[in-house]
Amino acid sequence: MTASKLTGTAALLKLNLRHDRFKILYWCIGLAGLMTAAAAKFDSLYGSTKAMNAIIATLKTPAMVSLLGPFNGTKPYTVAMVYASEMMVFMGLFAAMMNLYFAVHATRSQEDDGTTELLLAHAVGRQSPLVAAVWELLLINLGVGVLEVLGLQFSGMTGAVAAGNWLFGLGLAAFGFMFGMFALGFSQIVNNARSATILSYVFLAIVFIARMGTDVQNTKYTWWTIFGWIEKMKLYTKNDWTPVLLMVVLSVVIGLITLLVATRRDIGAGLVAPRNGRRQASIWLRGPLTLLMRLDRVSTAIWIIGLALLGASYGSIFGTVGDIVKTNPMMGKVLGTTAVNTANKAIILGLSNKLSIIFVVVASIPPLITLLKLNTDDRKGYLEALHAKPVSRLRLFLTYTGQALVVCTLSFALAVYSMAATGNSSMAHMPVSIGQLMRGFIGFWPSLLVVCGIAALLVGALPKFQSVVWIIPVYGVLSLYLGALINLPKWAQHISPYGWVNLVPTHAVNWTTFTWMTILGIALFIIGYVCYRRRDLTMN
Repeated sequence: MTASKLTGTAALLKLNLRHDRFKILYWCIGLAGLMTAAAAKFDSLYGSTKAMNAIIATLKTPAMVSLLGPFNGTKPYTVAMVYASEMMVFMGLFAAMMNLYFAVHATRSQEDDGTTELLLAHAVGRQSPLVAAVWELLLINLGVGVLEVLGLQFSGMTGAVAAGNWLFGLGLAAFGFMFGMFALGFSQIVNNARSATILSYVFLAIVFIARMGTDVQNTKYTWWTIFGWIEKMKLYTKNDWTPVLLMVVLSVVIGLITLLVATRRDIGAGLVAPRNGRRQASIWLRGPLTLLMRLDRVSTAIWIIGLALLGASYGSIFGTVGDIVKTNPMMGKVLGTTAVNTANKAIILGLSNKLSIIFVVVASIPPLITLLKLNTDDRKGYLEALHAKPVSRLRLFLTYTGQALVVCTLSFALAVYSMAATGNSSMAHMPVSIGQLMRGFIGFWPSLLVVCGIAALLVGALPKFQSVVWIIPVYGVLSLYLGALINLPKWAQHISPYGWVNLVPTHAVNWTTFTWMTILGIALFIIGYVCYRRRDLTMN
């Protein structure tokens, strides 16, 4: 690559960092703050021998292995080993998500907005925007990684030695950077930011599900999942840097391939050319709703099918997770068949509750994307053709909200149903009724409605701050997914709408809660529409 193709890279890097400074700050505070706060609390949670033995026994169960990965600690156990087992996979997932966002935002999103074309009209090299994005990802990950290391160092957590802390922080940095490079590669293949984001998250979901399956069945195969590399560092025991080296090598390889692909495509285009459209519109393309459905048909199918596969993947391990006799044969002799089956059922229902939380949070993503698009499409001028037609504000608002609610409801329902169906097929001798497992869908559905209602309210009333709504699913998964493990207060777990739901499917659906949450969600949509109807379309 000639030097002329990299002209202006440093200037673009400074521009990117300045433009993204607040977003970078939020991610740094969020990730490093979470790790530091959790580390500072773990000694009080698991400082005693009794508490330590109890949590280690829990972490070794198939259910927890599927969620958090295997426990790699060795005797004598320390609090830091427990911390690494609980936090590594979870923090790796968030590091990957951060990098997917910044990678697509710094490349394909800028091409969609026309920013890249304007930059290249000046004394800027052809590959400078891409190389500047790589450097930005590298600096962001190093910054977050070092902050995480410092947080662990000053937390005073028992067993958190410097060697393990540095491996933890830099390992997460390398892991996130690796997924950022994959996202940069996907951004070269397709011709718009939405498709690049979808491809990136589909890839992340595939490797995460593969990790889950190999961790439960045979951990030797986890090496082939890429995501599983983060578990192989054996933090605070052997402190193995080999996985970090693999991440760096793979990142370099993917980066070189990405640069090669970038030289073979035009600005604004992808390596894969889009299919030519029809000469005349389909008879089904009759209004805003069918237009939106057609534009989002691929992403909608991916979300629905993806969540169904995610549910089926988790359900397939129910037979292993719910067999306590397999993990503890003595328990079967002591309790007897009836008691063992009851205990197995309780384990499955408890795991189903955690999985329902994951499903409802993930199912919140596509409707939020759709709802926020109402203002984004308007700002970019995509809706001008519709505004020029006799299309009312109400019809346009209902188009986006209706599409959002249908997609999230179908996605969530299929995720829970596929989990229940495959789970029952894997538990031939002790099935749990599908109806009982579907309580998870019924119970959590109003929380989905409320979250979407909050998004609709922000879209109508505060369009400049509509992105704030993403705090809700992020906090929801943090507080409910890890809340019990880090002993988060109940009031803190109940801040998000997901925390207002009772313990379904273990318990029956609380219809009083279901009713008032549904009414609240509908009211939020109505208020959001009123605000949207009264404001100027150009205000945002």
